Amino acid sequence: MGLTMQSTGTAALDAGLCIDRSEPGVRVIAVGGNPNVGKSTVVNALTGLRQHTGNWPGKTVTTAQGSCRFDGEPYILVDIPGTYSLFANSAEEEAARDFLCFGGADAAVIVCDATCLERNLNLVLQAIEILPRTVVCVNLMDEAERKGIRVDLKRLREQLGVPVTAASARSRRGLNALMRAVGKVSRGDAPNPPRILYSPAIERAASSLLPCLGTLPQPGPSARWLSLRLLEPEESWTDGFSSFVDGLPNADSVRQEARRAREMLAGEGVDAGLLQDLVAGRLIAQAERIAQTCVTAPPGGGFARDRKLDRLFTSRLTGIPVMLLLLALVFWLTIAGANVPSELLSSLGTAAEDGLASLFAACGAPDWLTGAVVHGMFRVLCWVVSVMLPPMAIFFPLFTILEDFGYLPRVAFNLDHAFQKAHACGKQALTMCMGFGCNAAGVVGCRIIDSPRERLLATVTNSFVPCNGKFPTLITILTIFFAAGSAGGVIPALLLTGVILLGVGMTFLVSRMLSATILRGVPSSFTLELPPYRRPQIGQILVRSVLDRTLFVLARAAAVAAPAGLLLWILANVDVGGASLLSHCAQALDPIGRILGLDGAILLAFILGLPANEIVVPILIMTYMAQGSLSELSLPQLQSLLLANGWTWKTAVCMVVFSLLHWPCATTLATIFRETKSLKWTAAAFLVPTLCGAALCALIALIPV
Repeated sequence: MGLTMQSTGTAALDAGLCIDRSEPGVRVIAVGGNPNVGKSTVVNALTGLRQHTGNWPGKTVTTAQGSCRFDGEPYILVDIPGTYSLFANSAEEEAARDFLCFGGADAAVIVCDATCLERNLNLVLQAIEILPRTVVCVNLMDEAERKGIRVDLKRLREQLGVPVTAASARSRRGLNALMRAVGKVSRGDAPNPPRILYSPAIERAASSLLPCLGTLPQPGPSARWLSLRLLEPEESWTDGFSSFVDGLPNADSVRQEARRAREMLAGEGVDAGLLQDLVAGRLIAQAERIAQTCVTAPPGGGFARDRKLDRLFTSRLTGIPVMLLLLALVFWLTIAGANVPSELLSSLGTAAEDGLASLFAACGAPDWLTGAVVHGMFRVLCWVVSVMLPPMAIFFPLFTILEDFGYLPRVAFNLDHAFQKAHACGKQALTMCMGFGCNAAGVVGCRIIDSPRERLLATVTNSFVPCNGKFPTLITILTIFFAAGSAGGVIPALLLTGVILLGVGMTFLVSRMLSATILRGVPSSFTLELPPYRRPQIGQILVRSVLDRTLFVLARAAAVAAPAGLLLWILANVDVGGASLLSHCAQALDPIGRILGLDGAILLAFILGLPANEIVVPILIMTYMAQGSLSELSLPQLQSLLLANGWTWKTAVCMVVFSLLHWPCATTLATIFRETKSLKWTAAAFLVPTLCGAALCALIALIPV
């Protein structure tokens, strides 16, 4: 909740499948597992890779890699997407399977959750069938112990036929044992797992293909697994699998033998659908048998507390009210706690500006240089820091606490029915929550949605949720016009919650309209795992929320604010016909602004704020004051300035609505283009929220004052 581009690990993800094997002796290890078993935590702990981790599934949306050394030997660990199966019915499954098979991994680590081992073993058995050089890491052993769940690791090792180690990755327990096992397996100490036997018809068909396959190139998939997959219809083959088959020396004869084997199966009444059902059923039965012999748990599985909490957080009666209450509480704490630090930072910025101006004067700098650097770039930068840093320093840790606690998937569960009504995917609730921190992160997160249609819906509507850059504008306007003098920021928090609900409601409405027009289709079902509730780790929360989120977003805003401040200073200080360029632009836009219940200065502020929403209010102040630099104003002074320029309650409402519903920032637009590779859908993501905001503002403007 409230994620950023950095915290979702997109920097690591850009590397894709390009593995650097230049270091002599380096070994590539694929790290997989079900969603929310802690595999990213394992990879981070071993490599120092700072991917996002948290108590909700689906954070790894493609492969990420990091390097480490153990006992002096180099390793590259590749974190592949969490998946429940490798039958490649979704993008995550295809990415995971293709890397295990064709990514050149020397060995694999499959991370399991000790508290629900049976469900995890299905993936383990599939992975071992592909790559026998596999190590099973039973993670979250500390959590299992607290729940009274015991895992017999020795018996599990015997049943699977591969190395099995125990770990608690969050406390770094068991990682050395894991790497020792990985080292042995990747050096050639190959395990010999027992073969899973399927129905006689499947076994005969698969065995008939083994002679033509011969010796397969290694590292790569086993001949046993390849023979089973060749029994599937060619039209269901993934691109990676098809390319691998085409690369075999005798590819034509392999395809011919595969067709003959499929005909043999069909003659025995086993079609494509039944084949997958039989294989999956055998794997599930095997996983169940192994779990029964290796795991002992108390009655109820140790999840009695979780079920009680779920009755509060996910029931029809209390789920939505509790969600709204928590949202309002977070906003109240953010608004109430940010006032004093913001004023302090503003005072420090003013003192620093005075000192910088004195330094420029002592150096004999010309007035225009002092104005451009000190009163333009530095002053706007100080404004952005003082307005953004305190709220973010409170907002992000609070949302991270909810995330670590395991509440985020419950939000998706509560909203799934509404998204189904809108013909969208319930996973969109997760990407919507990501947008609270940064809409660009929300767009990247849309990769977790399998359906291309629903992924586009989530991408186009993601900016309906206000990102952190919009919060300063929303809080400022709501406070000075609708909650002046309110005690403790309660009313602004409630109003901001109402604005968020408006954005969510517009997401549902627009998703339904797009589903009925240009993105026709029916909603797809999806599996949502409700993870166990976990005690938030305050130390990690503070580090992650401050370093990966607060400072990252602040740095991005500051990088935009400084050059924007210079541009504003130039526009405000270059006069043409007795008025500044800023004033001319505002006057030109005024007729359009009036139609929307705004004015030209407000519209200009939003246009010039395209690089970052954080600078909208500074632009507005400079335009209204008709001076070449930003002045420090208290909230009462800002209210007086706005009223003096013709603002009414209707103007304030339109300002709030348009701040919520207008085009995404430049970073988000660039991310949308990178994700969709389409100018058309990037333009749609720009126009859809803008047209919605303009239409709503125009309707509000028609209301008589």
